[in-house]
Amino acid sequence: MDDQIAAAIREQAREGTLGCATAFRIARELDVTPLAVGRTADTLEARLVHCQLGLFGYGEQKSIVKPADEVPADMEQAIQEGTILGRLPCAVAWTIAVRFEVPKRHVSDVAERLGVRIGQCQLGAF
Repeated sequence: MDDQIAAAIREQAREGTLGCATAFRIARELDVTPLAVGRTADTLEARLVHCQLGLFGYGEQKSIVKPADEVPADMEQAIQEGTILGRLPCAVAWTIAVRFEVPKRHVSDVAERLGVRIGQCQLGAF
């Protein structure tokens, strides 16, 4: 376990939880991979919460993803093209959000409407 990552997590964790955005900020500040932060959080038993894609960490309901009302054809195509082995990798979902200038959570909602599961969490949560 990297002591620098562990110290940052201990400093930023609240009541045994570490927010996804905070984990990514730690990774950027320490110039380490998000996966290294996620694994260290797991070792420290700090539970990851508030996934930026809305997939986990939202209390009893866990996920806040809801199927989008509309699916833009170009975004559907991007999601389908980004799908690997039946799942849209988290990092690809983030890239799609940037490309279409929408919140990350919106990509999850569109993927949900399309029946596409998101996988390969960059923090290693799933």
